[in-house]
Amino acid sequence: MDILVQPRASRVAVGGVHDGRLRVAVTAPPVDGEANAAVLEALAAAFGIGKRAVAIVRGETGRRKTVRLDGVNAARVRQVAAGRGRL
Repeated sequence: MDILVQPRASRVAVGGVHDGRLRVAVTAPPVDGEANAAVLEALAAAFGIGKRAVAIVRGETGRRKTVRLDGVNAARVRQVAAGRGRL
């Protein structure tokens, strides 16, 4: 799944779509992998899955990332994109 990360946001949020990518806002700065760790945590919370079920496949150093979510179906992705995540 493709996501767009907004580091140093005022609050953590998962939802909405921008250029075909799920938006993920995290408060962590993009330094020493802090934002990546926060993204994994936010996605796990939003989708109601464990942190080990979320992995960054591509885009470790950029805002545009591809992530793998184990155990999540397309209907759940649409719910979270519409702002009905569990944060």
